[in-house]
Amino acid sequence: MKIIFIAAGSSTRLGENTYNIPKGLLKINDKSIIGNQIELFKKKNIDNIVIITGPNSDKFTFKNVIYINDKDHKNHDVLGSLMAGESQMDDQLITTYSDIIFDEAILDSIIKFSGEFGIVVDLNWEKNYENRNQHPKSEADNVLINNGKILKIKKNITQCKDNEVIGEFIGIMKISEKEIKNFKNVFSELKKSHNGRFHNASSLEKAYLTDMLQELIDLGVNISPIIVDGKWCEIDTPQDLERAREILND
Repeated sequence: MKIIFIAAGSSTRLGENTYNIPKGLLKINDKSIIGNQIELFKKKNIDNIVIITGPNSDKFTFKNVIYINDKDHKNHDVLGSLMAGESQMDDQLITTYSDIIFDEAILDSIIKFSGEFGIVVDLNWEKNYENRNQHPKSEADNVLINNGKILKIKKNITQCKDNEVIGEFIGIMKISEKEIKNFKNVFSELKKSHNGRFHNASSLEKAYLTDMLQELIDLGVNISPIIVDGKWCEIDTPQDLERAREILND
């Protein structure tokens, strides 16, 4: 199994906190976000780790890690940054955003997932937006689920039918080697032929990972929710940073 951290973003919303340091290297209780997560993966004997970097890539100093610098990070968004590491997408993968910190209970749920393609979903997500005015609930990457099947993934899903539930995608995927090949093939075809908007993005180049997930769902790929119950935080604003330090101290 291989872990890929997507850490190529510029992190403008964190202001001076990330003036000359990548967001994933911000300290949460004496360790960086990525450092915390690497330690947790290694505790589970998962040590094949790749970090896709962008600005200030020289600040990364983790040992026994494969680094890929996304030199084109200014011209695309999260999906493009992930695909900058395409050469390393050759095994069963867990991919995670570099600004997500999560506990052992969540990682255990990911490891136990035995399906071909799963994304991590929190069904009790709304509590995370209480008193979080710098990052409102409308910005959540929502997931619409019907009987264990994901129908839709996008921001600000507000309505569902009686047999449906709405959760939040927390930025982590687990994909089999077979589905990784399909993921890469679909992306390759899109690069050759797609023009104009791509789901909720202005173009394929500006697409988020969620746009690609919706494309795969529309093509009939079964993407399962990995429902988790544990502590996790997304660190996108100064308010999030303080909140993460408080939650992970509990």
